[in-house]
Amino acid sequence: MASFQTIDPDKMYKSIYEFPDHMTAAIKIGESISLNKQYPDIKNVVVAGMGGSAIGGDVVRILVKNEIEIPMVVSRNYTLPHWVNNHTLVICSSYSGNTEETLAAFEDARNKGAQIVGISTGGILTERMHDLELEVVAIPSGLQPRAALAISFVPMMYLLKAIGIIGDKTVNQLMNAAALIKENRNQYSEESNGNPTYALAQRIYKTIPVIYGETESTAIVAVRWKGQLSENAKMLAYYNELPEMNHNEIVGWENNQELIHQLSVIWLKDQNDHPRTNIRQETTQKIIGDLSEHQEVVVIEGNATVERYLHMIHFGDWVSYWCAILHETDPTPVKKIDQLKKILSKKS
Repeated sequence: MASFQTIDPDKMYKSIYEFPDHMTAAIKIGESISLNKQYPDIKNVVVAGMGGSAIGGDVVRILVKNEIEIPMVVSRNYTLPHWVNNHTLVICSSYSGNTEETLAAFEDARNKGAQIVGISTGGILTERMHDLELEVVAIPSGLQPRAALAISFVPMMYLLKAIGIIGDKTVNQLMNAAALIKENRNQYSEESNGNPTYALAQRIYKTIPVIYGETESTAIVAVRWKGQLSENAKMLAYYNELPEMNHNEIVGWENNQELIHQLSVIWLKDQNDHPRTNIRQETTQKIIGDLSEHQEVVVIEGNATVERYLHMIHFGDWVSYWCAILHETDPTPVKKIDQLKKILSKKS
């Protein structure tokens, strides 16, 4: 097999390796946020975004869930929920600033009278918001959107703090999380069996991974793993969450066994999982048994939830990278997305 440097000419390796550095840089951006407007009487928050920008909203939502006291949702659509109104803070997050769904959601937010802020590197979104004298948090360009996760979610968290929706509790844990990830990234970046991310990639790269996590917890990390396996490794991957999958999907592990055997199951577990979820996971793992190619359990140790979740995301990013390398596939290009955008641009 060719060296990973040859397979990865655009250096996705570097982008993943520098995730904790991106966090540190994003913390500085967050600390420098100074708002000129007031955002009074906010009763709910909607993050409008797609892809890497949307997962940034998901990450914020799950990290601040024990601190935020109003509902926060992520909208991946052209339109926003019907209940959005002048008491809603809509954060339009688009790394490029040109995401068509987010631009449409921005107009919908205006029509619904929402209070709007943006996070972007520029593009049409920034131009429109500046024209309307709306505030935009500027973030640095130059990355693939999926590799800019830290650049998206950290300023969003600080934005919520600046508006008064959250306090210091969660943001104060970000620097420690970055330091922890730095301690592990050298091991994860080695093309060797001693690297647990490379070893896991070797076991799953010829399968279709199905990733299970707990609702409102590791299920968000599972969404990230699925997206990274699809975009970086160019592999189909799927996710679902416990306990919901125990009420339907579990029954599907029966017929088409020759196909099921091509699946691998990855269980994402955290020490804060509900005790009943732990029992469900262990029992479901036994029920599935050897129907799948194999089953993997990923657990990240650590004292703080923020550290564990972000570490697990980084772990999964490396798994997706090594799957790409094992397939001898350049992880950076997303040709089918580019093809789709080209076709859509002619149909607008």
